[in-house]
Amino acid sequence: MRVSLNMRNRRGFTLVEMLVSLTILGILASIALPYAELTVKRAKEVELRASLRQIRTAIDEFHQDWKSETIVRNDGSSSRDGYPVSLDVLVDGAPLANSDQIKRYLRRIPRDPFTQDGPAMDHWQLHGYQDDPESVIWGGDDVYDVRVTHDMQALDGTYYKDW
Repeated sequence: MRVSLNMRNRRGFTLVEMLVSLTILGILASIALPYAELTVKRAKEVELRASLRQIRTAIDEFHQDWKSETIVRNDGSSSRDGYPVSLDVLVDGAPLANSDQIKRYLRRIPRDPFTQDGPAMDHWQLHGYQDDPESVIWGGDDVYDVRVTHDMQALDGTYYKDW
C-alpha cells in the first residue's frame, strides 16, 4: 500500500509522454512553416501588383495629360510620343499648361518587394514606347511600361516579369 501512495504523489512526465509531445510539436511545426512562407510570398505578390499598378497608372495619367495638353509638352519632361522621359519625372512632376504649378504623379517610386537592396529606380526594367516589347534593353527615349528585373516565379506558375 505504501508504494502506491508514493506513485500517486509523484509529479512530472514520463519519457514516453515527453517523446509523444515533442513528436506532435514537430509535426505541427513542419506543417506551419511552409504555410508561413507561402503567406509571406503571397503578401509580397500583392505588394508587387500594387506597385506595378501604381507606376502604370501614373504613366497613363501623364500620357493622358500630355494628350489633353494639361501639362506643357515641350519642357523636356515628355517624349515626342507623350510619355515621361524617366520615372523621376513622375515624382518631380511636370509643369501645368497656363500655370506656374507642377503636377506630380507619384510621391515616390515604389519598390519591388522581392528586391529590397539598392535604390527603387534600379528595381524596374524600363520599356519605351518605340522599344520592342520583348526587348530587355531600354531605348532611353521614354517610359511606356515597367517590369521587374528578376526571373522569379509566382505562386501561380507565371513569371513576375510577365505581369
